[in-house]
Amino acid sequence: MIDKKLLNILVCPESKTELILIGNELISIESKLAYPIKDGIPILLKNEARKVSSEEIDKIN
Repeated sequence: MIDKKLLNILVCPESKTELILIGNELISIESKLAYPIKDGIPILLKNEARKVSSEEIDKIN
């Protein structure tokens, strides 16, 4: 779905921390945002991201 090399260099535009691939989203634990991946392209725009609940973050950690 997304190239592993690309995933290694992408960071959250808000927190500048790593992103974790889960399903069709890239999740930033620090920012509590989930950025969608559409047609294999990560959409790293805050207004396109959804907020991630604390419960979802706990499951990731």
